[in-house]
Amino acid sequence: MSEDKILSFLKTGPDWGRLKTSIHGIFLLKMPPYRNSPARVAVELNPVNSSNLPTKKRGLVIRSKIELEQFKELFQFEKLAPLLNIVDNVNPHITKHAKQGDDVLEI
Repeated sequence: MSEDKILSFLKTGPDWGRLKTSIHGIFLLKMPPYRNSPARVAVELNPVNSSNLPTKKRGLVIRSKIELEQFKELFQFEKLAPLLNIVDNVNPHITKHAKQGDDVLEI
């Protein structure tokens, strides 16, 4: 990982800009300043299609290691998978296409 490249992305990247990483489905997201909080970089988890393009407009945004641990706990609930099966059965199938970016951060 290149801390310098991430710092440069934080300073010069566009607000809500997405930077690809070498791991398909993991992106960096530049979040703009908000109220008293400065601009910062977060990790976005967003499944990719066969062309390695994000399948969702916005994925799961993780702002810190603590948030990652909290999400890990939520993903372990036994009733989550059955609930998602029901949601899959109820919702209509929709296909979305995303734009392809240029920069890739090697991890």
